[in-house]
Amino acid sequence: MTEPALPRPPYADTRPPRLGEVPAFTKAIAGGWRSVEVPARVVPGAAEAAADHRRRLAERTGPATVVAGAGHAPVRANDMYYDYRGDSDFLWLTGCAVEDAVLVLRAGTGGDTTAELYVPPPARPGDTGFFADAVHGELWVGPSPGLVEWSRALGLTVRPLDELDDALSRLAAGALATPGTDPELVRRHGLNRDAEAATGLGVALSELRMVKDPWEVEQLRQAVDHTVTGFAATVAAIPAAVAAPGGRGERWLQGTFDRHARTVANGPGYLTIVGSGPHAPTLHWVRCDGPVLADQPLLLDMGVETETYYTADVTRTVPPSGRFSEAQRAVHDLVEAAHRAGMAHVGPGRTYTDFHFAAMEVLARGLHDWGLLPVSVDEALSPEGQQHRRYIVCGIGHHLGLDVHDCGRAGYDAYQGAAMAPGMVLTVEPGLYFHAHDETLPPELRGIGVRLEDDLLVTGTGAEVLSGALPISAGEIEDWVRKLITSDGASDVVYEGSGTTTPAEG
Repeated sequence: MTEPALPRPPYADTRPPRLGEVPAFTKAIAGGWRSVEVPARVVPGAAEAAADHRRRLAERTGPATVVAGAGHAPVRANDMYYDYRGDSDFLWLTGCAVEDAVLVLRAGTGGDTTAELYVPPPARPGDTGFFADAVHGELWVGPSPGLVEWSRALGLTVRPLDELDDALSRLAAGALATPGTDPELVRRHGLNRDAEAATGLGVALSELRMVKDPWEVEQLRQAVDHTVTGFAATVAAIPAAVAAPGGRGERWLQGTFDRHARTVANGPGYLTIVGSGPHAPTLHWVRCDGPVLADQPLLLDMGVETETYYTADVTRTVPPSGRFSEAQRAVHDLVEAAHRAGMAHVGPGRTYTDFHFAAMEVLARGLHDWGLLPVSVDEALSPEGQQHRRYIVCGIGHHLGLDVHDCGRAGYDAYQGAAMAPGMVLTVEPGLYFHAHDETLPPELRGIGVRLEDDLLVTGTGAEVLSGALPISAGEIEDWVRKLITSDGASDVVYEGSGTTTPAEG
């Protein structure tokens, strides 16, 4: 039986109107809304820390004007955007993340500063953007703080963004811009954004951010603590990952950690790395589209980013079954020895590269003992050799903070060639990466990748291992894994073993 044809709806032959062009609609939607005051979300201490950061920058630059942009979310596809994450220099100078905001900092003599923050006002009732802007309109994304709320929370003068061009047009020539400032804004106002030059603002900010103040250290402690609990939750999910449908157990574990990070904090600080078996030797295996193999090492490189955007960066390599094979354990033991040697060389007054060379020496000697080096240990370690680096092409660590690879624009003399100082936070992360298709290796080593990575705070007398609640040795890791995969969850997340503290030698 044929269904009767449906009558066409009213106005079906007309073009759907643009609501902003319909006076009756704009009048109807403009009124009748209760005012909603949304407080600015600023973590306690962030505004005060940012004010001190501005003072430190002013001392570094001397009398100058600095323009710092907050950046904006990049397009993912068509009209879809990635989540917004503020520019790190802007975050360090303001303590807030407001998309498209711009800080104008005027530095005087002796570290005196005046600062104004220009932000896009919320698209509230009465504004066309309230209903028409799918990216910022409050009917689309919810109510947001206004200028008054941001000013109150940050202790700054806050002005609407549409006043920025006029303010910048009145600046004297030579105003500086941070690397993350909108290039069009830089061009329009003739700002100086020579970020990479030795005297550039990007270099200055990287070098200032190397030494963390007590508030920043606390943020990093929180990031690491959340990461430790995330590791436990992820390891506890290994049995489910091994049995994951579609052979994508790596992605199951990646999702487990990412869900944890978004629940307890802002989210993961970088793309979570989960590499099982032959994927473990790939340094940044973020594809995570393979199975979790029960009898192969599983490399987990993960970090939680706090609500203040400071991130941890921790790696453990675990046996999904709860026990390493003899060959897997031998590789892990060598990496552990290199890891402990590297951590022992972290401390105030030591050259930054000391821990790199200390760990590399242990790895080179172990590889030589296994017959994997075609030259002597001394020749391999020499700048003209480096044959051992076939199995570890990456470095042994890096600064940590607002960026996972923090302070990246700093010059060599201020970074690798400098002495470590109290307040620096860095990673130590040796590893061995034996690819399955590497024919220089004996069959039993092919496809094994092991990395150990901890986050260390340089203190006045040595170093504190912030991530020391996680196990380090192969035996401790085996015990920890077996406990988690045979329990009902990850409630026992802190391992009380020899990995809890690793004091640095003086």
